[in-house]
Amino acid sequence: MKRSLLLVLLCAALAGGASVQADGLTPPPELQLLGVALGHWVFHGTSAATSNRPAQPFTWDSHCDWSPNHWYLECAFSNTYVGRKVESLVVNSYNTTDHTFWHYEFFSAGQSGKSPFVTKMDVEDNVWTEYGREAIPGKQKGQRIIYAWMPPDRVDMKIETSDDGTTWTTVNHAEGRKEP
Repeated sequence: MKRSLLLVLLCAALAGGASVQADGLTPPPELQLLGVALGHWVFHGTSAATSNRPAQPFTWDSHCDWSPNHWYLECAFSNTYVGRKVESLVVNSYNTTDHTFWHYEFFSAGQSGKSPFVTKMDVEDNVWTEYGREAIPGKQKGQRIIYAWMPPDRVDMKIETSDDGTTWTTVNHAEGRKEP
């Protein structure tokens, strides 16, 4: 129920954004840090081998642009990941109430749409860190995704896991290039 409400509120915000900006609210300057991802990006990488499968190549193809009101960075992804096609929409933003960056990912193919990926995101200069699962020692591996943007046309992406939340191991690595 919470996720459905979140999706409805997000869609309403995107659809009604122009009127919000017209009422005098302007996008915060923090959002400019997300502008490094604007454009068409193609990532080529490798997932680490597991006990169930060998290491495998993957490709992410993303197209990113500002929403009409410039409050959201919207990225459409068409991925081939570990042998399956995944289609998703990513929305990144900065919340002026809690002063944090947020990442929302909605899936339409290749992964269940039941559970969008929603996470707080740290943005420091050109390094973005998205926090997935929290590490619970002995019970659950933690996960984070790190993007190191190298303007104007490169990005290094790592997905890391941790047993304790302190020591991290890279399980997926890719280099992205901005396409003309």
